[in-house]
Amino acid sequence: MPTAALPTTRPPARFGGFGEDAPLDVPALHGATGAGLLGRFADGSMDAFADTLTAVHNCARPVRLAGSSTTVDARTGEVLSTFRSADAPLGVLYRPCGNRRAHVCPACSRTYARDTFALISAGVAGGKTVPEQVADNPLLFATFTAPSFGLVHGHRGGRPCRPRRRDDRTRCPHGRPQWCTAVHEPGDASSGAPFCAECYDTASAVVWQWHAPELWRRTTIALRRAVAVHLGVTESGLGEHASIQYAKVAEYQDRGLVHFHALIRLDGPADAGIGAPAPAALDGPMLAALVRETAPGVTVLAEPVDDEDSPRVLAWGAQLDVRVVTPGHRSDDPTAALTPGQVAGYLAKYATKDVSGLHGEGQHRPHIVAFRAACTDLAERAARHHGEDHDYQRMSKWVHMLGFRGHFGTKSRRYSVTLGALRRARARWQAMAAESRRTGEPIDTRDLERRLLAVDAEETTVVVGSWTFLGTGWRDAAEEALALAAAARAREYDQWRAERRDGHDAGTGTNGATTSTR
Repeated sequence: MPTAALPTTRPPARFGGFGEDAPLDVPALHGATGAGLLGRFADGSMDAFADTLTAVHNCARPVRLAGSSTTVDARTGEVLSTFRSADAPLGVLYRPCGNRRAHVCPACSRTYARDTFALISAGVAGGKTVPEQVADNPLLFATFTAPSFGLVHGHRGGRPCRPRRRDDRTRCPHGRPQWCTAVHEPGDASSGAPFCAECYDTASAVVWQWHAPELWRRTTIALRRAVAVHLGVTESGLGEHASIQYAKVAEYQDRGLVHFHALIRLDGPADAGIGAPAPAALDGPMLAALVRETAPGVTVLAEPVDDEDSPRVLAWGAQLDVRVVTPGHRSDDPTAALTPGQVAGYLAKYATKDVSGLHGEGQHRPHIVAFRAACTDLAERAARHHGEDHDYQRMSKWVHMLGFRGHFGTKSRRYSVTLGALRRARARWQAMAAESRRTGEPIDTRDLERRLLAVDAEETTVVVGSWTFLGTGWRDAAEEALALAAAARAREYDQWRAERRDGHDAGTGTNGATTSTR
């Protein structure tokens, strides 16, 4: 993973995206599409549209609702306020879609990325109710890949794809060459494609993808057992001495298979709370060695789909990368190969991607189409031979994910704060702000973070509402284009702020996508 580069010059003191001389980059609009936008100016609703766009934080596909709600004091029953969608600027309530996928909604995906960064960063350096002492514990950054199911083309960092000497060039049983002298650049549509589609074991690749979440679960179990053996304690008694915490995200490779990026942290006794001091007998390098020794031996037995199929023993690929982020004491050297902020931003960036993020229009690339066809075929064969009793029948629901049914981002229970807690904190803050505006009383910021994130916080108000779903999206393509342009400008501003504050290149996806706030 590349390190963040330092800019050659300091960013300007004033953001260049403000003012009449910095228009939004909106695609050309013609015909009825452009007329719809002009209509906003003609009927005087453009300001209302701008206010609504701001309220949903430039969401590309907001949810439209009609109805009303009443806020009541939970202690006295007093009605504090009422709201009707008819009173909204456009006469309808618009809410952000909340989609985490960047290609669906750039604005909402950045909110998800910021939350993911906050979650991951808290488990690395503390914050969000996680004690700062967590930064003193051993921390690893590991990448687990899928095995090879056949030769594929790939980007090799400017080197030829698969060169061979002339006397070593062979062909597969179907007559196709097993060498490639081309240099595939990033985004090359052929990157990830098999050398021979008939030789490539697409069915086994899909089965591996289907069982990848179980493979990860068994890896965490095996690692806990290895740690227990190293510390000389029983597996059942490990929690009294140490605990393994992790946060991971899945990323699709060009070949259509996921690999997992994971932060693995060693804490002290589980009952001592998040970030309890780790046992001195196990430091970062030794923990990394245990991961390298344990992961290759983890397997999952995949049962055959029918009589014509065979069972498969599934395992991780040979490319297992394990790096020490924190060896067991605080390490804040900005020149180090890996820093806690880097890995947190790296994981947050990939949490917003999915199969649609594959280079070269992945939805239509032949080997991606073959993955989808294999998912459908396995599901149909399972239905014919087993009905609803076979696990693979459910694969038909995951064709769009190429058979991967796991969550893109997961964490252990005691790694750090949860995404739900962060969303709840935002809602509480909005309620506090509304109450402050209603009463004129300033918000007490003392110990504010703890109160916003408290699990057992006493809610003083209750919102009772009745809403009807009207649909999703803006009125026309012109309004969506404006939302996308505004979201892009907001991202540029976030990156500028990060560069001004940290002096790092926010374009790497670390600072710019994570440390800004709405």
